[in-house]
Amino acid sequence: MKILITGARGMLGKDVEQVLQDKHQLILTDEDTMDITDYNQCMAVMSQNKPDLIINCAAYTQVDKCEEEVELAYRVNALGPRNLAVIGNEMNIPLLHISSDYVFDGTKGSGYMEDDTKKPLSIYGKSKSLGEDYITQLTNKFYIIRTSWLFGANGNNFIKTMLRLGKTRESLTVVNDQFGSPTYTADLARAIALLINKPTYGIYHVTNSDYTNWYDYTKYIFKLIDYKVSVQPVITKEFPRPAPRPHYSVLQNRIWQLEGFSLLRSYKEAVEEYIKDYLASEV
Repeated sequence: MKILITGARGMLGKDVEQVLQDKHQLILTDEDTMDITDYNQCMAVMSQNKPDLIINCAAYTQVDKCEEEVELAYRVNALGPRNLAVIGNEMNIPLLHISSDYVFDGTKGSGYMEDDTKKPLSIYGKSKSLGEDYITQLTNKFYIIRTSWLFGANGNNFIKTMLRLGKTRESLTVVNDQFGSPTYTADLARAIALLINKPTYGIYHVTNSDYTNWYDYTKYIFKLIDYKVSVQPVITKEFPRPAPRPHYSVLQNRIWQLEGFSLLRSYKEAVEEYIKDYLASEV
């Protein structure tokens, strides 16, 4: 299959490339070669390459900066997916799009299902939600994958930040009232490779199994690397950020399971593997 990947230089895009490159012909694009916010450029690239599938890994994911750069957030996270959906529909090219747990407000109190009502709190969440809406309204052949708390080898993430801070700090304060499922981009990429084998279109929640909060997550990271850092829990109100976060955005991977796929491994196993690989690469 000929697959066009947007955001191919990003954390997830690179892992998707690595997983798919042996079995598929890949067209790797980034904002320099195909800016998804530019309809004419997208049309030109796709008309020239005629892919069998589009995988959209491009996104503006700096949650707090989205509150300042509202127009950019909506262009990348909403209008970009709209362009891909319109062109994909016109050219009969299915679209796989990556979305976020931040489309929910986190007040349900239990894990979110694929058909639960969206109620995003932040500009990031609102822009991602509108991107989903455009796709579902403008094309019939789509996979939307909502995921959460991504970490991977190719880019900045929470684990890298904690490993860096743990080298120089004796103590840290971390919020303990925001819950989610950390998800390894390598595992998510392998899930994508399975999903695209059949035209079982629709909305999926795909995350690593189990969930945590940022405080316990930090303690687990430091335990694995044996950092003797004092970690103090605080509530979100004591640690204000520009963008509001959902307090409980755990995603139930229900449709994924109903399609016969196995749940991804526990985030704990994935984090342990990731840290081992990260430390080996630092040597």
